Amino acid sequence: MFTIFGFYKFKKINFLRKYKTYLDKKISNTSIRGLIIISPEGINGTLAGKSKDIYKILKLLKKKFKFTDFDSSNNSISRFQPFHKAKVKIKKEVVPLGLKINSVNKKHNRYVSGKSWNKLITKKETLVIDARKPFEFSVGTFKKAINPNIQNFRDFPKFLNKIEKTKPVAMFCTGGIRCEKASIFLKKKGFKNVFQLKGGILNYLNKTKKKNSLWKGECFVFDNRVSLKHKLKQGTFSICGGCRKPISIKDKSSDKYEEGVSCQRCHDTLSNLQKSRFRMRQNQINLAKKARKKHKFQKEY
Repeated sequence: MFTIFGFYKFKKINFLRKYKTYLDKKISNTSIRGLIIISPEGINGTLAGKSKDIYKILKLLKKKFKFTDFDSSNNSISRFQPFHKAKVKIKKEVVPLGLKINSVNKKHNRYVSGKSWNKLITKKETLVIDARKPFEFSVGTFKKAINPNIQNFRDFPKFLNKIEKTKPVAMFCTGGIRCEKASIFLKKKGFKNVFQLKGGILNYLNKTKKKNSLWKGECFVFDNRVSLKHKLKQGTFSICGGCRKPISIKDKSSDKYEEGVSCQRCHDTLSNLQKSRFRMRQNQINLAKKARKKHKFQKEY
């Protein structure tokens, strides 16, 4: 079994290249794979590996960056390693919105969870916003939620500028980090009642019993698990080999679906050359499975 730990921490960080080199070296000697983003405003990441290695790296991060706890985190397990490799990236922002975040403006963010969240989003006057991308929204979301239908988070303010300032706003995203910045943006624009789901969807699904949940569908995650259900159990979605978007069991019943090659969304847009290349890749995966070997594009290990 593998432990998967997602986290973020907003904190001023200098000497980014020095930290990247240090973390690359430390992670390379462990079972850990996944991604860590470091920026001048903080760190963000999801890591998967043996529990003892995860524990060591988390302890190291807290000591190296001098903080006692993450702003938010989520913990789950998987039967297989959901990442292909380990990466440490340097970015200008942990979440690209063109807005700096610090301990001063972040402390005014208003967090809601559990029963309080359910009560808030069922109120008629509350505007419930899913801050994720459209393909994530299509996998699952909260009842009554609307999606800005944008491909790049930097364009999110264009959508937020159209919202009525008098409405209570309840926002959510996968782990909470995108809403941290979006909340600050709205408050700068004069919004008074802005709330965000504490710990994001993943913590809600993990802590809320299904019978009390207002979540419909599954939650897309950016690793080879693809989607998660309540209690963060493995979901039923997979990734199309052509467009790299999530596909459901129902999607696979389409005549345009071909494993590892295409789905009804991309079948008519792919060239014959692309389909031929994808078929070769899928054939390599099938051969590796028969030989009981690992293939870098294989999901199940």
